This record gives sequence, C-alpha cells and structure tokens, in this order.
Amino acid sequence: ILRLEHALHNFSAFVVMPLFAFANAGVKFDLSLQHGEVGFGILTGLLLGKPLGIMMFALIAVKTGVARLPDSVNWRSLLGCACLAGIGFTMSLFVAMLAFEDPVLVDAAKRGIIVGSLLAGIAGAALLKMGRSSSDVN
Repeated sequence: ILRLEHALHNFSAFVVMPLFAFANAGVKFDLSLQHGEVGFGILTGLLLGKPLGIMMFALIAVKTGVARLPDSVNWRSLLGCACLAGIGFTMSLFVAMLAFEDPVLVDAAKRGIIVGSLLAGIAGAALLKMGRSSSDVN
C-alpha cells in the first residue's frame, strides 16, 4: 500500500489537487478585460508586493542585526522563496469573494489571482534554480 501511495503522490499533488481547486473556486476561463484594473492590482500585489515586503523586512532584519542569513542562503535564493509567497491561491480567492459583492468583480479578481499565482510560481522557481546553479559552480 505504501508503494501505491508513493506512486500516486505526484498525480494527486500536481493534477488532482489543482483541478479540484479550480473547480471548487468556480473559475471561468475567459479573456474578458472587464474590470481589468482589479485583476491587474491583485496580480501586481502577488507578483511584486509580497516579494518586495518580504525582502524589505529581511534586509531590515539583517542590517539591524536582529537576524542573519543562514550560511547556505544567498539573497537570490531568498528572493526566489519570497516570490513563491505570491502563490496565495486559496486564501486570495477566499478574501476576494468576501471583498467583492459584484460577481463580475469577483471573476476579475479570480483571473488576477490565477495569473499572479502562476507568474509568482514561475519567477520563484526560476530564481531558485539560478541561485542553486550559481552556487554549485564552486
């Protein structure tokens, strides 16, 4: 049974769970730009705002001596992890549904959340890969 569980893990984690999340969120895939400013604002917050806030407070903590970076962590890898914080899919959808009463605004927010989370994940993965490959060249 344990072997079967391990064999199904990737399929479950990377196919079933994302499909369940999209179906549960009621996301419509259309290219409507109606209320695009809402979606763009959310996208910008997930892609730029979260990493900027994390990096700013990490820099303040390091510069003031409250904290220090671990030996195996550089600023690029920290930025990669900070970008991954922009994958706030579930909580972002929940807050958007509470914040907006108009279904058109909720749909615009959902589009911004999906695109922002996707781009944040790609940016984080790329930065972590670059950080790992540049530190492996010793």
